[in-house]
Amino acid sequence: MDNFLNQVRIPKTSDKALIALTLTAERLGIDSERYLFKQLPDVLIGQIERSVYNRRKRQLAFKIEQCRQQIVDRLAPSSSCYLSDSMPLEACKIIRANQSCICQDTEATSPDFGYCAAQNMSYFGYRTHAVRTQHGIFKTFDISKAAVHDIHYLHDVKSQLNHCILIGDKGYLSRQYQADLFDTSAIKLATPKRTHQVDFEPFNPVYRKARKRIETLFSQLCDQLMIRRNYAKSFAGFATRILSKIIALTMIQWINLRNGNHIKNLKIVAA
Repeated sequence: MDNFLNQVRIPKTSDKALIALTLTAERLGIDSERYLFKQLPDVLIGQIERSVYNRRKRQLAFKIEQCRQQIVDRLAPSSSCYLSDSMPLEACKIIRANQSCICQDTEATSPDFGYCAAQNMSYFGYRTHAVRTQHGIFKTFDISKAAVHDIHYLHDVKSQLNHCILIGDKGYLSRQYQADLFDTSAIKLATPKRTHQVDFEPFNPVYRKARKRIETLFSQLCDQLMIRRNYAKSFAGFATRILSKIIALTMIQWINLRNGNHIKNLKIVAA
């Protein structure tokens, strides 16, 4: 089956080919659709228009996520330890925030002001929350407004994971959430403690070393897949582009695994 949308006329470019084109563009670092259509091979020229491509890509977001989940299930069917973290995603520069019309579809999905303690900066946009395995594979992720605190993402985590250790930073430090996760889904939340806490003890060095991997993964998404450079005008387009970059990363990891390479070496596939 090459098409997943119920269309009256069968398109010249199938849905499967459109998804493949999207992933190829992300892997090559082409995040401008205007530039992408100038680089299309002769066999695809005239097969689809830019506006149609953009609209169908948004409509196929559900299928792209299904593909990502299938790859993740093969790469990491189960794990006893996961890591959680978040990363800021700017919708536009903060100086233009009050005049910006980007992603202002509805109040529920519009960007807002937030603060990133790790980078010591205020910004206007969204925050992506992610849970990954120890090997650097995204198990699950979500996008929230910038003002939403990291700890609220744990409401979703307890319905997606169970019987495991979840390592986070100080942003997830909460005895209430820690107890709720364990009672609900048998998830042990491990976070470093603040020095002024009565029961302070040094953070497990094994957990500290594991946490560095998710920070490296976010850096690869920023540097190689340019996840922070987003030209979408609607929230649906914004979310679809983020999803496309994450599945492109996951696809590279899967190809590396099949070829006997280390899954974190993202540049090997391009060689």
